[in-house]
Order: sequence, then structure tokens, then C-alpha cells
Amino acid sequence: MSRRLYRFDQTKREKGFNIIAGVDEAGRGPWAGPVAAAAVVLRPDVVWKDLNDSKKLSAETRERLFEHICRESLFHSVALVDAPMIDELNILQATFTAMRRALYHLKVSPDLVLVDGNRKIPECRSVQETVVKGDAKSASVAAASILAKVTRDRWMAEAHKKYPQYDFCNNKGYGTPAHLAALRRHGPCDIHRRSFAPVVEAMSPLLPFAEMAPCS
Repeated sequence: MSRRLYRFDQTKREKGFNIIAGVDEAGRGPWAGPVAAAAVVLRPDVVWKDLNDSKKLSAETRERLFEHICRESLFHSVALVDAPMIDELNILQATFTAMRRALYHLKVSPDLVLVDGNRKIPECRSVQETVVKGDAKSASVAAASILAKVTRDRWMAEAHKKYPQYDFCNNKGYGTPAHLAALRRHGPCDIHRRSFAPVVEAMSPLLPFAEMAPCS
């Protein structure tokens, strides 16, 4: 798998794009916690045989690759957008905000930005190319997916210490039956996304769904 990922990026370099930044996010779907986005510029001469889409890797492998990427990439950056801003902007715009911040903090202007998915980042001045399922096609995007996911998972593990009743250490803020039960029992905490339907329902258990506030 990894050789194919690196070949994808190499074809872009052969077209004159020397500094390629992969961009990906983690945490669009959870009910709690921030959305994370990462931008990574890899060294063209470094190959990790087990690099892959972060969702297809074990937690142990992700942690190991996280350290490699941070140590050996040319440039890397991760940005978080918290739950209140997600509620203010909506999750799509919050994700774009995180992506722009990650690119801004790269300290280099990429020749090409490879964006996971099918939407370009608004207000981004670099040349962009969207890559559907890019974390399984491009080494740079796969690396970004790992940085974003590991950073967010670590953040949620810390949040678990403050809010153990929601089991954030295991569910990472995603919707699980146990998380839903905890929401109904305790109500939302400070890091819950209050524009998301299950959280709205937990705040307004007596209202019929049609009377609830619009949700993302």
C-alpha cells in the first residue's frame, strides 16, 4: 500500500510541484470535542512501509508513525477548532477553518495542497487538488490523517480525566449507546457540540424533535 501512496505524490512532483502539503481532518462526526486538521509536507526520500489511512491502522501503529512524521517531515502542523466554534460556524466551516490554520502554521507556502475529500478549502491561496479518499491514495494526505487523528485522540483522552462519566477515553466523543446513555443521564458538558441533534435532545428531553433547534 505505502509504495502506491508515495508514487501518487511523486507524480505531482514530476509535474513541477516540489512542495506538496497533504491536508486531512479528524473529528467531523463526534458529538463532543474539537475537530482537528493537519497539514504535512513529507521529505521525498523518506518511505515508511506501513503508512496508510489512519482509520486502517492500529492505535499503536498510528502513535509510532505520528512520532516519525513529526520528527522526519519537512513541515507539519495541526490545528484544532473547539466545540463552541463548531456550533457557531457549523461543522463544515469549522473544518475549513482548522485546515486553513494548519496550512498557515506550516511556515512554508506549498506549491500544491492535496485536500482529502471533494471540497477545496475556501480562502486558500495555494493551488489545490481534492482527492476523494486521499488518505488511502496519497502519502502526504495519509500522514496528515495520522497527525490529525492522534492529536485529537490524545485531546479526548485528556478530556476524559475531567469528564469520566462520558467515557471519552474510549469513544473519543463519537456517538455510542453508552455515550448516549451518559448524555441522557448527565446532560451535556462543556465540550459537547450543542448544535448536534443528540446533544440538543439531551438538553431538551421534553420537547418533540420538531421543536428543537436546527442541528448540523
